[in-house]
Amino acid sequence: MAIGDVYDAENCEDVHYVDTGMYDVPEYGSVYVVDAERPALVDTGIGARYENILDTMAEVGVAPEELEVIAITHVHLDHAGGVGYLLPECPNATVYVHEIGASHLADPTRLWEGTKQAVGDQVQYYAEPKPVPEDRIVELTDGDAIDLGDHSLEAHHAPGHAPHQVVFHDPAIDGVFVADAAGLFTPSTDEVNVTSPPVNFDLDQALSDIETIRDLDPETLLYAHFGTEQTGDRLDEYAQKLEAWVTAVREKRAELGDDDAVVSHFVETVETPAVWGEHKAREEVALNVRGVLVMLDRTD
Repeated sequence: MAIGDVYDAENCEDVHYVDTGMYDVPEYGSVYVVDAERPALVDTGIGARYENILDTMAEVGVAPEELEVIAITHVHLDHAGGVGYLLPECPNATVYVHEIGASHLADPTRLWEGTKQAVGDQVQYYAEPKPVPEDRIVELTDGDAIDLGDHSLEAHHAPGHAPHQVVFHDPAIDGVFVADAAGLFTPSTDEVNVTSPPVNFDLDQALSDIETIRDLDPETLLYAHFGTEQTGDRLDEYAQKLEAWVTAVREKRAELGDDDAVVSHFVETVETPAVWGEHKAREEVALNVRGVLVMLDRTD
């Protein structure tokens, strides 16, 4: 697997995805092309390397002017940062996003500032987001569906990771585009990793989101990070890891009594996929620890 590679989603007819090279590492960021009667993208990456998405569309036979739908799982910029870069190239595309996130696409100023605070020096990998014209945005709420003709993207609110997150169920492929609600999958290590960033991560709601996906009973999980995987026991695996992760951070905070020390402890001790490289791995762990600490401040 390498940055820019394009894959057919296994057992998911008409669905393809590209390794966008997010954070300059492979196996971290997926953007999906659904070659339906009304062609669609699911998510858009961080703005940087958006040309990889256009190249993927060309490879699977979707011309920019044929794209009708850009479905955003949530407005965190690793998912929505490319929208403003793609829209000028795709003049007939409409952006669909949960109603809580719509204003942040139209005016991404606060979103950009919040992202810079949250991701620290990882911001070097991002492109500053461009505003999305309001007349090209359609707001979604729980239960809404985007009709693609021979496919459908049914939105299910999943706010445990972010209040503006949805997962999209496509019955035609018996699959769910899980956004960040089912963790981070790395094919090279065959494992699911946790994601718990600040400021809105909530364990109880995240576990509820897993149940939302489980109730849909999909054959395939289509991960934003990264690629596709048969559901199998992956949801159980993620729920167990997420609960254990929060418990470990809570206990280490009680032991050390200093949040910087807690972050440093986990950065130095948590095993991460080798494919992420040292810089991304350290920043990923630190981000996820901080997210749990913020949640504990709010709930404990």
